[in-house]
Amino acid sequence: MSDALSRTATCLCGAVTVSPAVINPKFTVCHCASCRKWSTGPLFMLQCGEDVTFDGKEAISEYDSSAWAARGFCNRCGTNLFVRFKHNNSFNVPVGLFPDVEGLEMSMQYFIDSKPDYYCFSNETPTLTEAEILAYFADKM
Repeated sequence: MSDALSRTATCLCGAVTVSPAVINPKFTVCHCASCRKWSTGPLFMLQCGEDVTFDGKEAISEYDSSAWAARGFCNRCGTNLFVRFKHNNSFNVPVGLFPDVEGLEMSMQYFIDSKPDYYCFSNETPTLTEAEILAYFADKM
């Protein structure tokens, strides 16, 4: 598999192409209520930094979901495309958009105190509570 292939993804309908320059293979999982509503489960996200190219920008809508982040989605097919952090304009992109990326490792779980009891992960990772996340972003708003 070519490196370029692993870094290119599309929404369901193909209207939007997402091409990050870098994909951090250490992905994060968020258990907050917003992420669980948005993705219908825990949200698995790849940290892609600021250098992400989006083709088909006219098909992208953003929802201002918190004081520190906005969520982007395809306004044609509804595919979740990214979480954009406002303080540094960096992007986290759903793992599922990149099915061919190899060597992924869960590195952190956010809002662990919001995780419902009906699922769990067998691997051990560092975790942050809602209070810890809010404290982290407090000086970035």
